[in-house]
Amino acid sequence: MSLKKILFIGFGFFFLGLGVVGLVLPLLPTTPFVLLSAACFSVGSERLDAWLRQNRLFGPYIENYRTKRGISKARKVLTLASLWIGLISSMLLFRTPLLFLVLSLVGIGVTIHILMIKTRT
Repeated sequence: MSLKKILFIGFGFFFLGLGVVGLVLPLLPTTPFVLLSAACFSVGSERLDAWLRQNRLFGPYIENYRTKRGISKARKVLTLASLWIGLISSMLLFRTPLLFLVLSLVGIGVTIHILMIKTRT
């Protein structure tokens, strides 16, 4: 196995770990890390790429993102609501100006990205 593949697999697991932590910790956005993980696995290992795409929790999101099928309006609303509830909770919990700025920018960026994804009917 080449060093390139080993690095991509390692980064894939690193980003997947951050994505899993993001499920319970509002400071970390889950979706971008899972998508990064999927991109790394697609380069590093066909087996791991298939495993992640077949995962019952993350697989449908990855496939819909890759195929540009979009996401439902209800999922967009749920995603944005949970994003902002988590971000605002973190801002109120930690109350530091730098964190407020960073989380606001992350929230705005992720919101724009989610809204730009095709809405599936």
